[in-house]
Amino acid sequence: MMITTRHASAAVALVPLLVACGPKEAAKTDSVKTDTAAAAAAPAAGAPNAATFAKTATVGGFRTPESVKYDADQDVYFVSNINGNPSQKDGNGFISRMRPGDNTVDSLHFVAGGRGGATLNAPKGMAIVGDTLYVADIDAVRLFDRHTGKALGSVDLSKMKAHFLNDVVAGPDGAVYITDTGVQFDAKGNTSHPGPDQVFKITGRTASVAVSDSSLAGPNGITWDKANGRFVIVPFAGTSIVTWKPGDAKPAPLAAHLAGQMDGVELLGDGRLLVTSWADSSVSSVAKDGTTTKVVTGVPSPADIGVDGKRNRLLVPIFTGDRVEVYQIK
Repeated sequence: MMITTRHASAAVALVPLLVACGPKEAAKTDSVKTDTAAAAAAPAAGAPNAATFAKTATVGGFRTPESVKYDADQDVYFVSNINGNPSQKDGNGFISRMRPGDNTVDSLHFVAGGRGGATLNAPKGMAIVGDTLYVADIDAVRLFDRHTGKALGSVDLSKMKAHFLNDVVAGPDGAVYITDTGVQFDAKGNTSHPGPDQVFKITGRTASVAVSDSSLAGPNGITWDKANGRFVIVPFAGTSIVTWKPGDAKPAPLAAHLAGQMDGVELLGDGRLLVTSWADSSVSSVAKDGTTTKVVTGVPSPADIGVDGKRNRLLVPIFTGDRVEVYQIK
């Protein structure tokens, strides 16, 4: 389908057209709905990292949902809503809060741009450090109290050539790390890639470039791999997952020949990675040896996924569908 300004994705930022997203989504509604009809999606028989992913709920009513973050302490899900052009500073972005017990949205506008001193234009990835929720927002990182939604300020990265801040993760050092896909959308939804491809680091309110290298290939999703002391980064412009250790000058390859147009990445407790791909509308499981198995298919525009470790759930924001799909991992 052609990417319009309404459905221009954080992940699709490197191409003006995305024909692999499948048929156009049905008309949207402002109401928040939950579909509890279950549908199973499982990998091929005999797959080395086989597991069953059963869809247990579909929650609608969002506005261009880009990321889902599980807050284990509060037992809630945060959902970032771009609500328009992912590069436009329109002030209408917002963060929703979901309750996992019954998969309901108890606060659609938990944080809203323009309310209570909050600035949110096109919020994407999120991370939690202490009581602070960090949110990537074009060329700045916004800070909010994760309990109340109160705005706590911003860290401006525009002077450091940030163009498209995308995903955020808490590092082992208490800092947060943010990918910059290095692209821009104009008012008509056309894209350019001014670059560079980089990852920023914020310590307190001080920002620096952690790593900048063309092999990042439009870095999108990022997660911390504690067992191996490294970050795992997935690109939108490439087909290889890379890793990076703090202090290293360059990333290192981890797994190659994936479908491409990757967006979200999460690490499961057993060491497997879950990676979304817009290229084939899928979520894949990547084993420690690099073996890749599709575990969820038929998910157009799967963005920055979240994992609920308490319930062993995968949460997939469907960017062009204004919904979040919930899968039970068995």
